[in-house]
Amino acid sequence: MTVIRIISWNVNGLRAVYRKGFLDWFLEEKPDILCLQEIKARPEQLPRRLRHVDGYGSFFTPSSRKGYSGVAMYTRLEPESLRDGFGIERFDNEGRIQIADFDDFLLYNIYFPNGKMSEERLKYKLEFYDAFLEDVNREKDSGRNVVICGDLNTAHKEIDLARPRENSNVSGFLPVERAWIDKFIENGYVDTFRMFNKEPGQYTWWSYRTRARERNVGWRLDYFFVNEEFKEKVKRSWILSDVMGSDHCPIGLEIEI
Repeated sequence: MTVIRIISWNVNGLRAVYRKGFLDWFLEEKPDILCLQEIKARPEQLPRRLRHVDGYGSFFTPSSRKGYSGVAMYTRLEPESLRDGFGIERFDNEGRIQIADFDDFLLYNIYFPNGKMSEERLKYKLEFYDAFLEDVNREKDSGRNVVICGDLNTAHKEIDLARPRENSNVSGFLPVERAWIDKFIENGYVDTFRMFNKEPGQYTWWSYRTRARERNVGWRLDYFFVNEEFKEKVKRSWILSDVMGSDHCPIGLEIEI
């Protein structure tokens, strides 16, 4: 049996977090796979040290729009293949999707859209959710095990944010968004963090305003999910809340294969 450690982090700008010691943290942490969201850069805009990290293959999926969105994956394990979309251009061109085939499982590294900007963006977010669910269900129903990580941009339950009442009409905690997570789980997926930790006050994002992180007034927006059939392989799922550099902190998962 081999234990694989995967870390996921919305870095809110890879160049920005690089200037805050990201590479030192990465080389000390040494995950088998590191998934990043919101890198906000094309590969050619990154320092060479970020493009080529010793011992890792690196894969970048930028947005077609400069300085926006984008995901990246660093891995010690060679994926069989990697696709960077659902095959739907209006979702794929924002650089939100990486799906890597590691043989024993498919790894989805996803930066789900934020719906706060407008009604139109909320509609886009919900349609993205549905396109994702159709894609992952197709893989699961064909017999594949899946690991899904990233910034879901929604807190699922009242326990997942510090001020549920005040945010009940805010995108990220709207009934329609929370209901989609319920539907996702009903389709046969498990929120791995809640397998191990049922406590309140466990957050992954804090607003930069009003010293929210200092006071732990946050939201749990970042998740690792696995399909129900794969959950006995999950050995640990945790939040790395002491890692600074972004308005999000990283999250971790250990699986045994």
